[in-house]
This record gives sequence, structure tokens and C-alpha cells, in this order.
Amino acid sequence: MTEPKIVIAGREISRDQPPYIIAELSANHNGKLETALKIIDEAAKAGADAVKLQTYRPDTITLDSNTEDFKIKGGLWDGRTLYELYEEAHMPWEWHRPLFEHARKVGITIFSSPFDPTAVDLLEDLDAPAYKIASFEAVDLPLIRYVASTGKPMIISTGMANEEEIEEAIAAAREGGCRELAILQCVSGYPAPAEDYNLRTISDMIERFGLVTGLSDHTLDNTTAIASVVLGASIIEKHFTLDREGGGPDDSFSLEPDALAALCRDSKTAWKALGCVDYGRKSSEQGNVQFRRSLYFVKDLQEGEVITGDAIRSVRPGYGLQPKHLDEIIGKRLSRPACRNTPVRFEDITD
Repeated sequence: MTEPKIVIAGREISRDQPPYIIAELSANHNGKLETALKIIDEAAKAGADAVKLQTYRPDTITLDSNTEDFKIKGGLWDGRTLYELYEEAHMPWEWHRPLFEHARKVGITIFSSPFDPTAVDLLEDLDAPAYKIASFEAVDLPLIRYVASTGKPMIISTGMANEEEIEEAIAAAREGGCRELAILQCVSGYPAPAEDYNLRTISDMIERFGLVTGLSDHTLDNTTAIASVVLGASIIEKHFTLDREGGGPDDSFSLEPDALAALCRDSKTAWKALGCVDYGRKSSEQGNVQFRRSLYFVKDLQEGEVITGDAIRSVRPGYGLQPKHLDEIIGKRLSRPACRNTPVRFEDITD
């Protein structure tokens, strides 16, 4: 089967390439454009491939209501209404152009998760190179079709979605015209415990859906994300902030700059370590061949003398015959004199 791939802003994303690291800015701007710009700077400095925004207004994502349906129960945002949360967390639309321009200036790809068609229209005006569908919107098939109609690459998070819902989202993307599609294994908990991730699902998703597959990781460190690379994840998305103690809605479960830099470094190391199936001697081993065991004479012998078991031993270094030849050497005669502490070679032996 041909390895699935997508291309975002000229960067190929597949299992044949290092993991594509997305720094999710989300609500970590905490209401300040300067903070959002600084987050972009730090993501680029850390080595992330892309920074991602979320494009919505409170009235495009929910309703301004205080009824029980619209109140958050439990978790980080317990007691708040959806409208209140999204009013605080949303990225003002007038910020998008300066953020896109700044990202391009510092050399990092930027795109966003749109939450309604008007957000897609805004992002199209900014020439967004790709789109991300958030987990909670994976069941919004009309939105997926609308995003697909742009012809841009699309990434769909699958948090909370069952197999049927994932298939429906993929079908909607294809029906809408999307030709470059990726999906992310995701747990929509904030934060999410590592044991909820069931990372073996990534391998199954790759086989089942035949798409570029990755991980949207809401755990508190990098262990889960790096492990996902071994199972075939080509994309890793992590929330990113300047300060976990910043007090914003998403700060507490986001990576800080040093941790993002470590993720960019270590995930690529994990990918390099995968390599290919290879039972041969590796380049770093060449100098250590001398330390293998081999057969050495341990006493002086004359030409024609029979080699007895007490005359040779398997020892380090490895310049003599391999120890597997021990039994066939014992009982043979020497073709020439042998000195103790010298390697046994086939040319020393005669029948």
C-alpha cells in the first residue's frame, strides 16, 4: 500500500518524514495580542512546524443563555456558562491578519480551527494553508463539507467520536472535495490521563482508514506524544503557552517553551530510531567488533600437532574464528606452528 501523505505549506507529512509538530495557541493569549505574538515567536524558536489558532466568536459557537444546558458542570471550567467561557477565550477576528503576517515573517506555518462557515471565509481571505476540525466539531458534517470545499488539506481530531462517526466525518470531507486528509487520535479531556489514550488505536486507525494519522495530546507531559511516534503518528498537536501559571482557560494543561522544544527534539529522535528492518551491523558498532569473542590458542603448538580442547579457548577480542567453530577445530592438526595468545584461523588447520 502506498504510504498516505499530505502537504501543508510545502512540508510533506507522512510516516516517511519526521513528525509534524503543531503548537496549539488556543485561548492562551489571555486577551492580549502581544501575548499571542510572543507565543508564535516561542513556537518557532522551539522548532514547531506550525502554530494553530481557533477561529470563532462566542455567538458563532454557542448561545448566550444561563439555562442548565449551557452551564459547565465539573472540570476546569465548572459553573461557567459556555458563552462566558468562549467570550473570554476567543481570538478576536481583527487579530488574525497580524498574527498570520507575523507567523509568516518568523517562518512558521499558521492555520486555524474554524467553528462555522464565516470563520472559514475569514481564514480563506488570509490564505490559510490548511484547516483543523476540532474534536467537538467532528460531528458537524456540514462544516466539514464547507471546509473541504476550499480544497485545502484538512486535519480532523476524533476525540469522543466512535468508529461510525469517524467514517462519517471522513466521508463528508471526501464528498466536499478534500483530497488531503489526516485524522488525529484524541482524548477530549483537559487534561487527559495517559491511560485513556490507548495508543494502539493509532496503528488500527492507520490500517482501518488509510490516512495520515497523528495525536492530539492533552496529557501534561511529552511521554504519550513521543510514544505515539513509534506506533505511526505523523502529527503531534499540543497546547502551548508561555506560562502554565498564566491563569488562562487552557494554560494549566499546555506545554511551556522548554517542554515544546524537548517535544520537537525527542519526537524526531524517536522517529529516527524507528529506521527500517535491519539485522546488519550498524555503523556505530564497527569499532566494537574487536570486543566479540573468538578462538585463541592458549599454548604453543608444533606443526602437525593435534589441537586438543585445552589448547584453544573462546575469549575476547574477536580477531580469531568465531566460537561456533570450536568443535570442528578440536581434533584437527596444525598446518604450521601456533603460538599462545594468537588467534585461530582456518589457514592454521589441516585434516
